[in-house]
Amino acid sequence: MDIKDTFRTLFYQNNHKPSHQLMTYWGENLDPNHLLDDYPRPSRVRESYINLNGYWDCYISQSESMPNLNLFKRKILVPFSPESVLSGINHALKPNETLWYRKVLSFDQIPQEKRLLVHFGAVDQTCTVYINGTEIMTHTGGYLPFSVDLTDSIILGDNQLILKVKDQSDKGYHAKGKQRLKRGGMFYTAQSGIWQTVWAEWVPTIYVTHHRITSQIDTGCVTFHFECNQPSQSLPCHLRIEHEGINLMTLDFKSTDLDISVTLPPDRVKYWTPNSPVLYQVHCQIGLDTFETYFAYREVSLNPCPETGKMLVHLNHQPLFINGLLDQGYWPDGLMTAPSDEALIFDIEKAKTLGFNLLRKHIKIEPERFYYHCDRLGMLVCQDMVNGGKNQSPIFNAYLPTGIPAIQPKIKDSNYALFSRHSKKGRQEWLNECDMTVNLLINHPSIIMWCPFNEGWGQFDALKVYDRIKALDPTRVIDHASGWYDQGIGDFLSIHNYFRPLKMMADKRAYFISEFGGYACRIEGHSFSDKTFGYKIYLSTDSFNDAFQKLYHHEVLPLKKQGLCGVVYTQLSDVEEEVNGLITYDRKICKVQPLVLE
Repeated sequence: MDIKDTFRTLFYQNNHKPSHQLMTYWGENLDPNHLLDDYPRPSRVRESYINLNGYWDCYISQSESMPNLNLFKRKILVPFSPESVLSGINHALKPNETLWYRKVLSFDQIPQEKRLLVHFGAVDQTCTVYINGTEIMTHTGGYLPFSVDLTDSIILGDNQLILKVKDQSDKGYHAKGKQRLKRGGMFYTAQSGIWQTVWAEWVPTIYVTHHRITSQIDTGCVTFHFECNQPSQSLPCHLRIEHEGINLMTLDFKSTDLDISVTLPPDRVKYWTPNSPVLYQVHCQIGLDTFETYFAYREVSLNPCPETGKMLVHLNHQPLFINGLLDQGYWPDGLMTAPSDEALIFDIEKAKTLGFNLLRKHIKIEPERFYYHCDRLGMLVCQDMVNGGKNQSPIFNAYLPTGIPAIQPKIKDSNYALFSRHSKKGRQEWLNECDMTVNLLINHPSIIMWCPFNEGWGQFDALKVYDRIKALDPTRVIDHASGWYDQGIGDFLSIHNYFRPLKMMADKRAYFISEFGGYACRIEGHSFSDKTFGYKIYLSTDSFNDAFQKLYHHEVLPLKKQGLCGVVYTQLSDVEEEVNGLITYDRKICKVQPLVLE
């Protein structure tokens, strides 16, 4: 028999060790001297750039007291977490352990009227930064970037930069995503420490810390908003807008509020779409701070379909059927860290080649270069927020909503205890990180949708959260509760369906099947272990591809004609025991032929 129903595997957990260490092409050809050295923040590019990736000294202890420098005897390859093979450490940090990093920063001169900023793309989970024995700051949150100003504490010559890292992983209420200390099934190896690029730059005394660009496709108006590290002053400002090397507009002005709106001529306004991802380059000079950025003309809305009356997502006033892939962003050799920029590009381009127009970035925030590549290559993104809170029981998270879906809308997420959201401090921390995520990624035109909660994990007050995100960003749509525990609000009725025939459901909102499929096909020699996790198991790529194609042509396309607004297939790549990817975990084998849906 070629296929087996495997409903039982949904709840299967194990700690089986990998059968062998998988490596991607990029991991196999890694150059430690040129490691993820592309400019890490494409939305605001300055000339000053010092990449700090590479070998750092490290030490793992059970004490939080500062260790002697002679204890830093091991080398760790930053930005790979110690749990990953590429780090060279292969140690799973426990909640009672402390991970210490040491890097020597050498300066033969310190520029006058400049500030030295060191940026950390992400450090999981709580990180305290010291320079030359002085504590500078502590940051908590394993998925968001933070920066430190070291100017007043550095000296000529060698400087000791030391980090202290603690990680509760899934034992606390902090954001944890898919990480588990006891991995298995749909949950993956926990990781800790630095897992995104570390870099430094010299900036003027007054510099831009945040900017937002908002465009209007109908008028051609573009609004620029800049925020600086010091209270607003009347700064001389210069903007130059270009497209394909042609100067479209130059502006010189003085501003105290650092807001300005301009309008391009109608013949210069070109819309951003997946098939034509037009980006406009902007040269900015705010006071003495000079950098490059970009924007696009793109509008997302919800409107009824004239034929069916069902709500559909529209892009630039045109109906858009979302054909998405769930994208976990895990790698066998780097875990949550892609081994190279080319690896990120590969996933995006492979998804487009297979016929998909959206990636649902699942319970993870990527380095900004991922979103930049989606912007320039034309890949839509649904961005999940990273869940926090205590882990819920399988009964509440899987058995109950899957087995009795009719009761889901009756369970209110203001019942914090039921959703394992007892901690008021933990709920506030998640709200703060939700705001930070929106502000971090708000300028990327590829992102068309926010998804704050998935399958009830850490869910609470979804109605208030929906309103909160809409107030921060009214330009995108929001999937308030993907999968189940729908609160009857938001832009979508968002359903996960792995075990029943797909069907339309009546609702005033857009109907979105935000997860489905999950067919599994394990490829010997390209799989993480000898365990198989999936919702239906196929023993060959031929039978897997046949079932995948039939699912789309026999179930998805008929629903599209009835007013279905979109789907997200599970998933882009295998991840550890989950072998339900369209490509293998090592990205070396594609299991399916491209979809042709027209």
